[in-house]
Amino acid sequence: MSDCIFCKIVKGDIPCNKVYEDADVLAFDDIHPMAPVHVVVVPKNHISTLMEVDTEKTDIMNKLIAAAQKVAKIKKIDASGFRTAINCNAEGGQVVFHLHMHLLGGRKLQDPLG
Repeated sequence: MSDCIFCKIVKGDIPCNKVYEDADVLAFDDIHPMAPVHVVVVPKNHISTLMEVDTEKTDIMNKLIAAAQKVAKIKKIDASGFRTAINCNAEGGQVVFHLHMHLLGGRKLQDPLG
């Protein structure tokens, strides 16, 4: 998608602080971190929301999880703990409409539900 900021980052048109990359996934530091470690993990192919992940695309979720595990080790928060979050659509907090997972850690995180 030509106007998608994450697609532009994947293509290299917009620079990022790359944390991890493989053939299917790119992970980079969030430019507005909400924790000492805040990494965004995106599939390289554009998928707008979690609702577009159908039976033909379910393998991307496994790839996002595997990348999150690798990023946690790279950032040295695998043992202490971290949170992952996928926001879906506007009321779910999604701002960029390219499927992505947030990985947050580096301090004790508060329970967002209470």
